[in-house]
Amino acid sequence: MQISIVQSILIGLVYYLGINGTPWITLVGTHGWMRPLVNGTIVGLILGDPVQGCIIGAAINLPYLAFISAGGTVAMDPALAGTLGTALAMAANVEPAVAVTLAVPLGLLGTLVWVAHMTVDITFVHMADKAAEKGDIDRINFLHIVPPQLFLLAITVIPVALASYLGADAVAGVIDKLGGKPLEVLSTIGGILPALGIAMNLRSMNGKGTLIFFLLGFLLSIYSGLPTLPISVFAAVIAYVFTELYLNKKNGRAA
Repeated sequence: MQISIVQSILIGLVYYLGINGTPWITLVGTHGWMRPLVNGTIVGLILGDPVQGCIIGAAINLPYLAFISAGGTVAMDPALAGTLGTALAMAANVEPAVAVTLAVPLGLLGTLVWVAHMTVDITFVHMADKAAEKGDIDRINFLHIVPPQLFLLAITVIPVALASYLGADAVAGVIDKLGGKPLEVLSTIGGILPALGIAMNLRSMNGKGTLIFFLLGFLLSIYSGLPTLPISVFAAVIAYVFTELYLNKKNGRAA
């Protein structure tokens, strides 16, 4: 698949909107947009195959199930992994498991973007301090939004657009040369990484009265024969009832 210049720029914008520090889609939810399942689907839509984009994005999303950016730290960047990983995987026409092995290193490279963003933004903070000394509220508001976002736009859209446009053929060529045993190894590694993400998610769920709900959902999916959607609806109802009962009980004790 050949990615056009316009498609490459749009893919870069998808990454910009999904990275930490972007305020424009706060109502939609930046942390939802940054997930590979979401931005992978959008990239697939840009490339003309949203279903394949969703499939690849879902595979890339698994290693990042337990991802959090506590305290502003970013050990990995799921937004870059999802957007550029999905674009390159679709361009190279590889299986989702191979797409995971392509995307995870990209997610690590995304930390460089975050560090550059935070480092340069310090300059704007000092400029805002000087404006505050003069009581210039309009300049403070300007320095709070415009320069940081313009810089973030430049360091996200331009690299991702260039990588999508120039790197697609290169990645496809590398995948062709890896045909056979090397590609099987990559597929195996790609199958292990999602298991790691699920294990991290289970570890974070290991709280009092929490893991039992996961076990219930797992048993339902295995032994009931129901598809995922009805189980999800049942889970939402149970979560609502449990939350209401728990909160009412807790509020009653507090009263």
